[in-house]
Amino acid sequence: MMIDAPQGLTEDQPLTAHVAGKIRGMLISGELQPGAKLSEQQMATHFGISRNTLREVFRLLTSQNLLTYIPNRGVFVATPGEASVVDIYRVRRVIQKGAVQAATPRHPALARMKDQLARTGAARANADWRQVGTINMEFHRSMVDLCDSPRLSAGFELVLAELRLVFARFEDTAHLHEPYIALNAALFASFERGDIEAASNQLDDYLLRSERSVLAALQRARS
Repeated sequence: MMIDAPQGLTEDQPLTAHVAGKIRGMLISGELQPGAKLSEQQMATHFGISRNTLREVFRLLTSQNLLTYIPNRGVFVATPGEASVVDIYRVRRVIQKGAVQAATPRHPALARMKDQLARTGAARANADWRQVGTINMEFHRSMVDLCDSPRLSAGFELVLAELRLVFARFEDTAHLHEPYIALNAALFASFERGDIEAASNQLDDYLLRSERSVLAALQRARS
């Protein structure tokens, strides 16, 4: 008999939400690729849960635009398009601008952001662009943590997971990540100085440039 109690589950976290969070982490890290079919048997075995519980997880992630159910074919990792990208960046502006305004000196998230910048440099030196992308997302998730709002952080994780599926559509992502390493460093420097106005302006520039480059890459891939 299978016991639905995977390691790491907390008493106040439902099993479905726990496993859904694990799968979102796999999406953000690039372990699951857009369009990939998910095997119920393999996934249930991997997480040590029943297939009925896994179906609940799939339904939750489908409602979050991260998976797609195709009748008579199964469940697949979503493949976001241009309309999704526009909406993702719309949400990013709302959430991250609020995070900038909430920033306070010596917030614990700032230490994480500093460490993430250092790790980005190491990944860049190794030309590991998937890792650069993963750390970049961690950096921006830490920025949202400046709000001290678990709900905002959880919502932003959904945005990052969907955005990672967009990046995963491209074979070469260096041009989508390398220009933004310096922009992240400049953002962090503004936070360290307590210059919220500069950080807000830099974030506006970052998101506009990033959105345009991702949309252009999608258009090139389609042509």
